Amino acid sequence: MTLPIPTGLKTPNWLLSTYAVVFASFWLYTLLGTTDLANWCIENIMTVLGLSVITLTYRRFQFNAISYTLIFIHLMLHIYGAMYTYSENPLGYWLKEMLGWNRNHYDRIVHFCFGLFLAYPMRDYFMRYFEWPVWVCWVLPCEITLSFSGMYELIEWAVAELFFPAQGVAYLGTQGDIWDAQKDMGLAFGGSVLCMALVAGLKSVFKKPI
Repeated sequence: MTLPIPTGLKTPNWLLSTYAVVFASFWLYTLLGTTDLANWCIENIMTVLGLSVITLTYRRFQFNAISYTLIFIHLMLHIYGAMYTYSENPLGYWLKEMLGWNRNHYDRIVHFCFGLFLAYPMRDYFMRYFEWPVWVCWVLPCEITLSFSGMYELIEWAVAELFFPAQGVAYLGTQGDIWDAQKDMGLAFGGSVLCMALVAGLKSVFKKPI
């Protein structure tokens, strides 16, 4: 039996509706404005799968407002990356120029945000749906982030190699870095650890369920 959402963290219907409309509008914008349609389609496979799972299981489990907000932000970052390909993203080039980076790091930013923004929703799910021990709900999101990142890198390689070899370079976005996959995995894991540390800090300060 799913535990109730803590008071103050329930997601109002207007917020979910707003997120849905904004996301759908921006998703259509990225499709119409993409510079590489094949890459856009490949990148959005996981987006479709993720949204399908969240939608189809909504009656069984609802995340809290913070979780839905973090999921929304991450998906917006992802589809914006898919619009131009991660290695050619304009925001990444702007940051490269402003900060003196040696490459377009937009892909690294999104991998870090994968852990930073999605570790909390995983914890929310484990605590209220499975009712697992508290320590498991703190540790497991970090472990899953690392393992899923590794699996995702393998899926990227397989898809690019077997089905879309012409799109391989754009899809993988390695930009000549032979350790790109490992760095992406490390950043995602670091983001999840930081997320759990921030949540723990906020809980200790405000003394309320988060």
